Amino acid sequence: MNSNAYREYGIKDEIIKLAQDVEEDVKNIYNEIDDICEYNTIKVLKAFQDNQISDMHFGSTTGYGYGDVGRDTIEKVFAQVLEAEDSLVRSQFISGTHALTVTLFALLRPGDTLLSITGKPYDTLDEVIGIVDNPSSLKSFGVNFEQIELINDDFDYDSIRERVKDNVKVIEIQRSKGYSSRKSIDIDQLERVIKVIRDVNKDVIIMIDNCYCEFVGKKEPLSVGASIIVGSLIKNLGGGIAPNGAYVAGKKELINLVAERLTAPGEGKEVGPTLGINKSILQGLFMAPNVVASSLKTAVFASRCLEKLGFDVSPKYNENRADIVQTINFNDEEKLIKYCQGIQMGSPVDSNSIPEPWDMPGYTNKVIMAAGAFTQGSSIELSCDGPIRPPYTAFMQGGLTYYYGKIGVMKAIENII
Repeated sequence: MNSNAYREYGIKDEIIKLAQDVEEDVKNIYNEIDDICEYNTIKVLKAFQDNQISDMHFGSTTGYGYGDVGRDTIEKVFAQVLEAEDSLVRSQFISGTHALTVTLFALLRPGDTLLSITGKPYDTLDEVIGIVDNPSSLKSFGVNFEQIELINDDFDYDSIRERVKDNVKVIEIQRSKGYSSRKSIDIDQLERVIKVIRDVNKDVIIMIDNCYCEFVGKKEPLSVGASIIVGSLIKNLGGGIAPNGAYVAGKKELINLVAERLTAPGEGKEVGPTLGINKSILQGLFMAPNVVASSLKTAVFASRCLEKLGFDVSPKYNENRADIVQTINFNDEEKLIKYCQGIQMGSPVDSNSIPEPWDMPGYTNKVIMAAGAFTQGSSIELSCDGPIRPPYTAFMQGGLTYYYGKIGVMKAIENII
């Protein structure tokens, strides 16, 4: 480690020593992350070459966006990388939540049932589903919602097997933990539950909220039998370069439904101007395996540091990971706030700002969010947030490079001890 440089940056010797010890502890874990990164890098490069990406695909369209060869080719690249029949990759998606909303409204009709088998979905979907009353919710259109809770961080296979025998249109699985205390769903668990579902119901649509999970391993949900997956481009697959947008990938007939809900029936994927974003999307995907690896290393580093300081962390540094999210239970409101403020201090943008808890749209509790990011709301860049409620858990994710992430974590730790 460049100890003198850290001292000049203002990091205390005790934090430098902690970081040195931790990096020795996690060397083998970093090697495993590098192996996954290399595998996914090859997969992405092959998709670029197979689809003959060239300078012409960086072009832009306006207005209706007819005949956008770059857009159409990007969607072929994403489909190949994710092992999908087709994909929809658009800047017209405002966020992952928007893409999930469009997908749910595309797949469900009045009288249909949506079943979540990972408990209650993420807070921002409460009003989309109708868990919290909203006149524009799925519930207001006559769509039913049910949920089955996890048991000991795994699926309730018996209840799922019984419930999906009939009268369920869409099964929703949220892989990342959201603001809950459960563990995230890894690809092996996903493969097991999909097999259980398909043994009794071959027609139900299995939709995966894949946010924060892409490129964490060597397989994606469509590889193990999912019907359709959704994710954000200001998370993993945008590589910190895509300025906004999201993707949906899966079976062709389902992607067509989603496209016609995003644009208009009869127009679907044929419209949607790219307004100069094609190069950023392609370059972001190209960088994504390495950026995800950096985020994972940052999370592992934070996990081991904070565990050594006596905090409850999940996952632990040497546990299998399903996403880039690291949680730290502080059991103390002030420490949660100060840790997030420390992450902000270690950020490249707005490092002089002091985040405070606020009533954020879509959330039931006040939330503190630290994100000194180049792209507003980007959580593939180092960021940390948490609802102000016991056990006062910080949800940290991202890190465009490992060393930037490491510095941010060291700054945050210094702010709480």
